[in-house]
Amino acid sequence: LWYRPPEILLGSTTYAPPVDVWAVGTILVEMVSKRPMFPGDCEIDQIYKIFRLLGTPAEDSWPGCTALQDWNPAFPQWPRLAVASVCAGLDAPGLDILERTLFYDPKARISARTAMNHPFFDDVDKEAFL
Repeated sequence: LWYRPPEILLGSTTYAPPVDVWAVGTILVEMVSKRPMFPGDCEIDQIYKIFRLLGTPAEDSWPGCTALQDWNPAFPQWPRLAVASVCAGLDAPGLDILERTLFYDPKARISARTAMNHPFFDDVDKEAFL
């Protein structure tokens, strides 16, 4: 539950690589902070924890979100907060890649392949992954 992306929590039945990319972002925070990023105790608590940090999504930031099966137009409207507030241990490249893993729109989320070329991974020997 803690690593599920909002599209799955809101009823999407499409399980694609962006689902795993979201999970990687939340796990990165957990590794750095030693605390889960979104420790919900049920699906609605989980989605509210996400919305409280990343802001309640809208069609302009996530096209199609209001058409998802479990979208509720009565969701509280929270503003976006700084992701750095939950992960002070990440440097600028770390925060940047984290932000990219947590884009609401799964189509806009960074891909695993693109992430490997991100400055956050400059110290990794990429030859080992070819």
